[in-house]
Amino acid sequence: MTKRILAAALGAIALAGCAVTPNSGSDGRYATPIGNAPVTPNPTPYSEALTCLAGYAARQGARSPRIAVGRLSDYTGAVGPEGGPAITQGASLMAISAFSKAGINLVERFDTSVSELEMRYANNRLIGDEADRGGEGYRQIYAGSIPGSDYHLIGGITELNYNIRSQGVDVLGGNRLTSDPTGVFNARMYVMNVGIDLRLINTRTMEVVDVISYQKQIIGREISAGVFSFWGDAVVDISTGGRSMEPIQLAVRSLIERAVLEFSSTLYGVSPGSACLHSDPLGPTNTTGGVNTHTAYAISSETSNVQARESVGRGHERRDRDVRVGLRGRYD
Repeated sequence: MTKRILAAALGAIALAGCAVTPNSGSDGRYATPIGNAPVTPNPTPYSEALTCLAGYAARQGARSPRIAVGRLSDYTGAVGPEGGPAITQGASLMAISAFSKAGINLVERFDTSVSELEMRYANNRLIGDEADRGGEGYRQIYAGSIPGSDYHLIGGITELNYNIRSQGVDVLGGNRLTSDPTGVFNARMYVMNVGIDLRLINTRTMEVVDVISYQKQIIGREISAGVFSFWGDAVVDISTGGRSMEPIQLAVRSLIERAVLEFSSTLYGVSPGSACLHSDPLGPTNTTGGVNTHTAYAISSETSNVQARESVGRGHERRDRDVRVGLRGRYD
């Protein structure tokens, strides 16, 4: 008995040595953070098609209309388990990144606070500028120096439906008359979805020139198994399992990129597949360029935009064969 007590005491001391102490180390930290995963890109299945469009624009030497991204708000009102919003509040930032991947000419309208403050200071002659053309030593303000947008994107996240469908199974087996092991197995799966509604507006006339409404389903699953048994005078209970869910915010990013892909391909007057067939997505991306404004919204095939957008595989790097061919056969 004494040996058991001593072993337990030594184990407790060892655990205490691994615990966080109230005194920081020589490096000024109480503990070293765990994990060493590097920073990686954050693509979606539609990112390759977007870069294909950028490459197409660069080769054509064309310029896109100027696009401004407004507020893409969360209209679901959903609250997460910890009390904050369940849906990302950064959909506008995702759209700006997506347009950049497509090589669209962007102008800033989402957050102009710094520019407005700088202009206010310059107007009051508070900002010095030795290189100023006027030679006065302070920054000048010139009429017409800020380019305007031709179109702007607004809209928002409009749907978040939990538990569209769920199913599961529970299995328990063992001998009720003996102390033989009893096994248990549990499995669960559920489906939810998120949706967006976006519109592209002519800035000069306020005409709504294009509208897109998309949804994406998200899957989650959980599995566990365990064994319960009596082992002499002891009780043994062993269980294991795992839970995984498709990221909701990545699904929102995928929705945004698919919508931007459609908007951009319409502006360029070419389908994403046609652009990828003549593009190398491994080459330079985010090239500023675009389409001749006279060809904007041109239909490049006999299929209408509505029909093309109803295709679930269009622009998807694994579902759209045209895109796959443009990727040097990586998925063939």
